[in-house]
Amino acid sequence: MHPIARESLPLLAGAAVGTGVAGAALVLADISSPLRAPFTFFFLIVAPGAALASTLRSLDPLTRVVVAVIGSIVLDLLVGQVMLMLHLWSIRGGVAVVAALSATLFLLPLARHGYGVTVRRRDP
Repeated sequence: MHPIARESLPLLAGAAVGTGVAGAALVLADISSPLRAPFTFFFLIVAPGAALASTLRSLDPLTRVVVAVIGSIVLDLLVGQVMLMLHLWSIRGGVAVVAALSATLFLLPLARHGYGVTVRRRDP
C-alpha cells in the first residue's frame, strides 16, 4: 500500500464516521436539512456494514466487503419490514433500531473474546 494511502486511511474512516453520525443525528433530532437524506442513507448502509465486517475477520477482504454490504441491506430491509408488520413505522425509530443493532453487532466480537480472558473448555 502506498504511504500516502496508508496515512489517509484514518482520515477517511473518521470522515465516514462523522458523516454517519451526522446523518443519524439529523434524523433523531428531526432537523430539516438538504444533507439529511444522503447522510442518513450513508449511515443506514455503512453502520451495519462496518459492524458485520468487524465480526467477519476470518474472510478475505473482498468477500468481507461484499457480505457486509449485502448484510447491511438485508438488516435495513428486515427492520423496515418488521416495523411495517407491527404498524410501528417511524423513520426515527428505524434509525434508532439500526443503530442499536449495529452497536450490538460491533460489540459482539468483544463479548465473544471477553477482553483477553480465555475460556477453557472441558473435553467430554
